[in-house]
Amino acid sequence: MSESKHVHVIGIGGSAMAPLAGMLREHGFRVTGSDSGVYPPASTVLESLGISFFNSFDAAHLQPTPDLVVIGNVIARGNPELEEVLDRRIPYRSMPEILEEVFLPGKHSIVVSGTHGKTTTTAMLAWIFQSAGKRPNFLVGGVAENFGKSYGLGGGEEFILEGDEYETAFWDRGPKFFHYHPDDLIITSLEYDHADIYPDFETYQLAFRRLVNLVPRRGRVVIWGDTDESGPALRRAAEKAFCPVETYGFAPENDWVASGFAVHGDMMRVRVAHHGKPFGEFALTATGRHNVLNAMAATIVAQGRGIKAEEIAEALATFRSVKRRMDVKGEVSGVLVVDDFAHHPTAITATIEAARGRWPGRRLWAILEPRSNSMRRKVFQDALPKALALGDRVILGGVFRAQQLGDENRLDPETVAASVRSLGKDARVFPGSDAIAEYLSAQAKPGDLLLIMSNGSFDGLCDKLLKKLGMAAQMTSEAKTR
Repeated sequence: MSESKHVHVIGIGGSAMAPLAGMLREHGFRVTGSDSGVYPPASTVLESLGISFFNSFDAAHLQPTPDLVVIGNVIARGNPELEEVLDRRIPYRSMPEILEEVFLPGKHSIVVSGTHGKTTTTAMLAWIFQSAGKRPNFLVGGVAENFGKSYGLGGGEEFILEGDEYETAFWDRGPKFFHYHPDDLIITSLEYDHADIYPDFETYQLAFRRLVNLVPRRGRVVIWGDTDESGPALRRAAEKAFCPVETYGFAPENDWVASGFAVHGDMMRVRVAHHGKPFGEFALTATGRHNVLNAMAATIVAQGRGIKAEEIAEALATFRSVKRRMDVKGEVSGVLVVDDFAHHPTAITATIEAARGRWPGRRLWAILEPRSNSMRRKVFQDALPKALALGDRVILGGVFRAQQLGDENRLDPETVAASVRSLGKDARVFPGSDAIAEYLSAQAKPGDLLLIMSNGSFDGLCDKLLKKLGMAAQMTSEAKTR
């Protein structure tokens, strides 16, 4: 496809689609797009690159006719622009197909997959390669803070990709990562997720086994190997490999073993050995045991691409994580507000444990919005209470877009809260963010940590909380001066 051609992106406001539009623009294409609404950070990215977009869908947006249309995976039949594309037989592609056809040829494809940790691990890898002067090309499912954006086209040999198992497009229900042809493949973990796409865990696992089966003989598969925690699913997936498989973790039977894990304020330290021989000592600003595992996976791939232990250590020590991963939003009158993407019982557990390690001694409020397609369903209703009860007090919001699910399938926050209370922790349910902000502004005390967990905005809860806490502090101050 000629780089002077016009590409129109339907669904340009998506978390992956806006970066793709930016990549296409930087690659030399003329890019336009449309969505039902485009908001920061997507709108900021697009505006900074001079990409014009429409805040609506309309067949008129396809005049003059673009050379190619990229269709996001949330776009369904009935969308007026999609219908126009099909009626007029305008060439179209999915996002993964564009990556496959335009950006991946001639590159060493490094794909980071798994239920948890893939965004952070992808960002870590990109920063390690950047710090080592390897000029990586990368695409991350979040804003990598070291780069200030979700993608980079450095022009180097490697393309580092977050491998998403979600479906590709309305005409291609297979996972996105099948299009990425990994030379190096990381699988961070395997637990049931995306219940709207995969009817059961076996179907979910099958996608990863097929992904492993795509790695060439000269490639490499890297998996978390602590079998007591990671479960047998990862090992079963690795059995499909026709290339070397390397394992990492804390257990001594792994190829790469972490030891001496310790938290010192905002830093973690860990030693890593390879086949029993010391490889390096690393300090990370990313907190939590799960981030040690993420760093180990990134380390293995980086080492395999010729990056030295000292260079890896330097990069990890300056890695600034991904936005919405333990993101400190502010502190008012000693009440700390932290935002995190956690939206699975395992991720919630890891996030709360990491927060305990980073801010010891604070009373921790675990505040969850059931928003993801799996969390909205009853899939995790039995597992959630144990994870949330790791907090000192628990608050649940209402199920996001609850009307889309029947009672027989929809998570019941009141049932979850009752189970948390049976575990000895106070738990309450509120219909929305306004009610939560009102309650917390009255109940939170100096020294408290309000840990907000959602894979969406939680209807602006963080900002509402900070505003309410500020107003409460101002009223208290004025009362004292009277």
